Amino acid sequence: MSSVYLGTQGWSYKSWVGNFYPANATASDYLKEYCKNFRTVEIDSTYYGAPRPQTVKQWREVTPADFRFTAKFPQAITHEKTLKDATAETLHFIDTMALLGDKLGPLLLQFPYQFKSDQRDLLAEFLATLPTEFRYAVEVRHRGWLKATFFAILEKHHVALAIADYAYMPKLDRATTDFVYIRWLGNRKDIPDDHYESVRINRDAELDRWGDLIKQFLEKGVTVWGFANNHYQGHSPATVRSIIERIG
Repeated sequence: MSSVYLGTQGWSYKSWVGNFYPANATASDYLKEYCKNFRTVEIDSTYYGAPRPQTVKQWREVTPADFRFTAKFPQAITHEKTLKDATAETLHFIDTMALLGDKLGPLLLQFPYQFKSDQRDLLAEFLATLPTEFRYAVEVRHRGWLKATFFAILEKHHVALAIADYAYMPKLDRATTDFVYIRWLGNRKDIPDDHYESVRINRDAELDRWGDLIKQFLEKGVTVWGFANNHYQGHSPATVRSIIERIG
């Protein structure tokens, strides 16, 4: 049976206090308050490094039983080492995130523009070494990847293609396994400050399309994970609510 998990990319935003979080909320309240609205979140901070085990255990303790976390692989693996000689860092990250138990959703490998399709053998070899009891998604930011050979690699390893609504990338609609991983990113230049209190960009037409696409995936039995960035419209909780309204 397919399911849908929709949330935001991160939850630690001071500018959400007074509009999404209660006016008196402090940083220690954010995650508990977030869970009152959505049942999943993408952890952005893991991009900068694996969290402390105690932090992961705390995330698990303060969230409801049906809550799910996804997380980015650290940049040391995807950007600095670009998968080369990264076994130790990879296993440490996965072992740490595994402390979430059944609250752990897919883990995202987000690659930079400089990671190009001539490295597909390296990607294939890396995916083959990942522990199979976890789920993974791959996001590329160079158009050269978007060929049958890339999709075949993901399908072989049951890894999801991350479908990113990103400024210069085409809007894809392909599932390479039994779930899809959608990211509404936008362009940082459109909202360059840290004021994420309200919607500042109207994307109704785009959200209509995304709502239809999500419904199509669900009708096919494909589970959907989707996460909105503040830079997409200005206030990611509003983006998520708009999508939820469109899919009913």
